[in-house]
Amino acid sequence: MASPLQAAMLLGSPSFPNAIAWSEENLIAVASGHIITVLRPELPHGPHGVITVSTSEPLPIGVVEKKDLLSGCLLPTCLARDDKPVVRSLSWSPLGLAANAGCLMAVCTTEGNVKVYRPPFCDFCAEWVEVLDLTERLFGYLQCAGFGDLSIVQVAKQKPADDMLDTVSRKGRKKRKVNYVSSDSGNPLLLPTISTDGNSCSSPCNDVEGQRVTAMSEIIGPDLQITASDQVESMSEYNEKSLEKVSENHMLPLITTDQYALRSAMLYGLVVSWSPLLHETPEFQPVPNTNASVSLLAVGGKSGKISFWRFHISDCYTIQDSNIRTAVELAGFSQAHSSWVTSISWVLFPSDFSNPQILLATGSSDGSVKVWLGNNDKLLKSSEANQTLFSLLKEVITINAVPVSVLSATMQIQSSEMLLAIGKGSGSFEIWLGDLSCNEFHKLGSYDAHDHIVTSLTWAFNGRCLCSCSQDNLVRSWILHERQLNEVTICSDILNSSNPTCPSTDLYASCFGAAASPGNLAIATVRCFDIEKLNRMYEARVLRAAIEYFWIGGQQMDVQSRLPFSYAAEKYSSLRKKELSHWGSNIICILEQYHCLDKPLVLWDIIAALLAFKENDSIYVEHILIKWLSMSFLGSHTDLPAEKVLAKVSSNLSDIPSRLLHLLNIVCRRVMIAELDVDEINRINNSLLNSGGSTLSEEKQVTKWVEILLRSERELRERLIGFSFSAFLTNLSCAEAAPSQPGHWYPFGVTQMKQWVELDRDNARDRLKVLASEVTNEKRCRLLSDEHLAAERCSFCSAYVPFESPEVGFCSGEEYSSGKGQRHRLLRCATSMQVCPIAPLWFCICCRRSAFRLAPDALFRMSAYPVDFKSSTNSCTLAVSAKPWCPFCGILLQRQQPEFLLSPTYV
Repeated sequence: MASPLQAAMLLGSPSFPNAIAWSEENLIAVASGHIITVLRPELPHGPHGVITVSTSEPLPIGVVEKKDLLSGCLLPTCLARDDKPVVRSLSWSPLGLAANAGCLMAVCTTEGNVKVYRPPFCDFCAEWVEVLDLTERLFGYLQCAGFGDLSIVQVAKQKPADDMLDTVSRKGRKKRKVNYVSSDSGNPLLLPTISTDGNSCSSPCNDVEGQRVTAMSEIIGPDLQITASDQVESMSEYNEKSLEKVSENHMLPLITTDQYALRSAMLYGLVVSWSPLLHETPEFQPVPNTNASVSLLAVGGKSGKISFWRFHISDCYTIQDSNIRTAVELAGFSQAHSSWVTSISWVLFPSDFSNPQILLATGSSDGSVKVWLGNNDKLLKSSEANQTLFSLLKEVITINAVPVSVLSATMQIQSSEMLLAIGKGSGSFEIWLGDLSCNEFHKLGSYDAHDHIVTSLTWAFNGRCLCSCSQDNLVRSWILHERQLNEVTICSDILNSSNPTCPSTDLYASCFGAAASPGNLAIATVRCFDIEKLNRMYEARVLRAAIEYFWIGGQQMDVQSRLPFSYAAEKYSSLRKKELSHWGSNIICILEQYHCLDKPLVLWDIIAALLAFKENDSIYVEHILIKWLSMSFLGSHTDLPAEKVLAKVSSNLSDIPSRLLHLLNIVCRRVMIAELDVDEINRINNSLLNSGGSTLSEEKQVTKWVEILLRSERELRERLIGFSFSAFLTNLSCAEAAPSQPGHWYPFGVTQMKQWVELDRDNARDRLKVLASEVTNEKRCRLLSDEHLAAERCSFCSAYVPFESPEVGFCSGEEYSSGKGQRHRLLRCATSMQVCPIAPLWFCICCRRSAFRLAPDALFRMSAYPVDFKSSTNSCTLAVSAKPWCPFCGILLQRQQPEFLLSPTYV
């Protein structure tokens, strides 16, 4: 059986820990030198995305005398000779921060610069697009704040290059706008105002520690000596006069070496890390944005401080362009350590469903490790940079001689206990258990697992499994059992079969990171080759590192007592039966975790594993899914035959939450009936619709899984139509109804939905018929807009398009009846059933449907078919924010890309 994961070769070598990251949308990013490679795990030789890190212009923090260059604090800066910046740290954001609802990527380089990139979803290129330079944003803020130093700083005229070190080049200075600000002592400071969007610095200087901001009145004499005056001009008028002169004469503040080192450390980033999504409750965010969310990007620096940047989820998304800007704010700072911040890890503590707590673990080069508790009020709604965003919960490890290299924190499922893994430069790691109910931390153990620095620690299965790797080239797997780690074999010969394209493990020299897949069934590692062992003629010239995968779903995670699963096929040995039982239990456990609405439906690793098993034993896969259906849909563990379980599930679909229906649809399409294409499934569905709902058994190609898929999708369609009818009727009585108001959901396609109910009137529910009759009421018809009454026309020939199917439409064609013309095939929107225009459309990679309207959030949160749709829309449906999820699969919609461009695969 061929493994669904193959090794991918890289042209650069990683240099820092945690050099690989797996995103929530199933993309892998690897930092190798000055290049970040983005790829899909199942296509090692397919399309790649690229981020190329380039050298940045130095920021104008000031100049120092040449005689001070060899002083202790500036000596490392003077001796640095890096010809190219290297990626030091990278981190994926949660889903929803990009304009297409995808993930952003934060990158930190060895120059200390931190930038944020977005996927080129509408640019049709491989290079990712820079959207924000956080280092320049931070520089602008610190300039306005005077770097926290209000001591006397002299501004002198520019001296020759052999007398003074200038921290900014001529080219860089000419691009920057310059403001003059005076300190409390009356001495002027040269303060450039930087903004990535072309606007001035948003941080008011007047509010920073009482600092007085005034404009200088004039420039006196040819030597550009700046003096103060009692009569000052406005800041903008002064800037227009002095900008050109300052740029030409290269004026920068003369500062001391200590000030230069301090400012450099404040701007120098070392590690970046995104937090999970924090949801703003109605107390913080009024309607209509009831589902508004933010994510915090933490940037740890040399000064020991961490800056926090607040990224807001957009109210609307687009697939046509990237003009929708992500709202970004500087939330504040935290003096976490007295030395370099080397590692950051977030964890969300669900203490309260409406207001969960966010925890932050930080490690430093001085060996200390601290755990912080976030202040939700300040993190979510504070409009000014705050210094008290986090309070110290526990200093787990005090200062010692061994620096901290990596951290990994997680919460144990259905528990108030936090697991913290601490990797060190000595090769050992420690495990700590924190009871957050009483704020007590206990050390579970210390493990001398490696001979060199620990480069990654990755938790999986909610803290049951830990993967560690090191620069000594070892990748080890551990299982937490009774509060003690036990090492297990990471390789499984069931799915990790040998592949001729995979390099021999003897060729590797070191490992620089490990990342877990969205479902935790697989681990990806990045490992460097030993150049001396490669063929110097061709291999050593092009190969530097490789991505290697390990399946960990067959390990015993101690979930059998809660999820009993056994598979007693006679053709397998007892050892193989035991491993297959572990696989089944772990897959069922992961599927149950996706019942949570806040967990995005990214089932790629589950689908890949099930398909690999199906090639060899389809009965085993069906046995797993039947067990999951009987437990999740029927609420029992009885060992019923597969036919009875499917029959019971099919008859009780109206009582099942929409999230479970989405899971069922994905499993049916991508696993059980993967051999049937979309057109064949639609043909079966249309034949049943036109035949008045005849039994599915009359179709020879129909299986029991096709039947339950069609019934499940029909259930979701009826929920969407019923909600749309009710929302439309509510909007007619709402004076503020505005279909074009941004950030709101509005029902479209009411006419097409009525036609679908009439077409399938024999099988439609009575409640749906009643709503349809209310919409067609004569008095209400007079209130219908032209959009709802206008007949649909073909986008190609302007002929009428009759409604025959909710999936596709065929135009009538002016000369089609005479045999000369042709009928054009048109796609219908999966949400509104309207004919899709000729424009970029949302696309579902699972059911292959297209859409240009989005479904309401209420559809995805329904726990059952509503008894009364009006009760769900009585508050006014304009308060419902539309998100780009597929109404039939629940996965994130995206723009359909050509095969030669990178696009994520969620399933």
